Amino acid sequence: MSYIWNLPTKVLFGPGMLQKLGDEKLPGKKALLVISNGKSVRENGALEQTQQQLSKAGCEYVLYDQIQANPTVENMTGGIETARENGCDFVVGLGGGSVLDAVTVIAAVVPQKEGVLWDFVPGGSGGKKELSEPSLPYVEITTSAGTGSEVDAWGVVTNTKTKEKIGFKGAMPTLAVVDPELMLSVPPNFTAYQGFDALFHSVEGFISNVRNEAGDMFQLTAVKALGKYLPLAVHQGDNLEARTQVAFANTMSGYSMEVCSCSSEHALEHALSGHHDNLPHGAGLVMLSLAYYGHFIKEHACDDRFIALARALGVCDACRPEDFLVALKKLEEDCGVGDLKMSDFGITEDELETIAKDARYTMTGLYAVDPAPLTDEDALEILRKSFK
Repeated sequence: MSYIWNLPTKVLFGPGMLQKLGDEKLPGKKALLVISNGKSVRENGALEQTQQQLSKAGCEYVLYDQIQANPTVENMTGGIETARENGCDFVVGLGGGSVLDAVTVIAAVVPQKEGVLWDFVPGGSGGKKELSEPSLPYVEITTSAGTGSEVDAWGVVTNTKTKEKIGFKGAMPTLAVVDPELMLSVPPNFTAYQGFDALFHSVEGFISNVRNEAGDMFQLTAVKALGKYLPLAVHQGDNLEARTQVAFANTMSGYSMEVCSCSSEHALEHALSGHHDNLPHGAGLVMLSLAYYGHFIKEHACDDRFIALARALGVCDACRPEDFLVALKKLEEDCGVGDLKMSDFGITEDELETIAKDARYTMTGLYAVDPAPLTDEDALEILRKSFK
């Protein structure tokens, strides 16, 4: 067993914690405050609360509101330029996974003296250039429970010209605020998509070949909480206990990615949503999941691990790895996402071969941690079985 434990982010967790932000010693004096190009944080009051808390802490801020779902090179470059032009010395992200991912990348690239964003992307056609300057410090305020980005060093960037969606490693956040009250207004379908993203972060880590006991602790805790509380959060959006438990599971899954890793399921989904930016990441993962995990169960890659996951999802007498597939299918149905179709998001069967190849090209490192080797033919078969 071996792992690296480097989780320095201070986390303010719990209902109402956004109101504590102004009491913190923030890591700069002028923030680039990053939000999405949507309306939610303006309408639910989260933006106003955050602005008040920054003022309370004695910080100026410049608002940047151009981050879209599956954030692009252009979205992030605009933020980088805005931060530089206004002399911002730290970054604050307020939003869901797309915003938090973008902030990780923006904070990392702003201080670099040479090169543009894509020069520093480590996979695919990215320049694979090393970051020569330390990242700006940054604060993550999550309004959703899905990516775990508030406690990990990873962001994701999409190049719309090449249709590549690739992970980008920056620095760890300085401070995170996980306030479940900010999640009460998330619609049911996105609550489900985000919850399954968190679930698969933990499941992938738990079956990966870099699994370890530190990861097990986070992963099983997250899987148990999501199995019990995600359906409640989906169907009873104002259930604060359910929202809190799902948020906790999400943060645990963020820790999972730091002491362990995601596997090739995420590479496959990033290729899907790289080609179709209207596809929510969590929805793509759901559509892949049964065929993906079914492949490794058929290969008997780690039978005992799948049995443990089935038990964590509530099948107390699970004794076969296939029990995990039964439990997962039921959870997806209970959350109203059991009938998602790739074709509803514009994906066609004739592009699956290209998507399978792009997944390995852009994020080949995730294939290295799979519990058993996954060939391009295997990946294509998983995509075909998932297609409808």
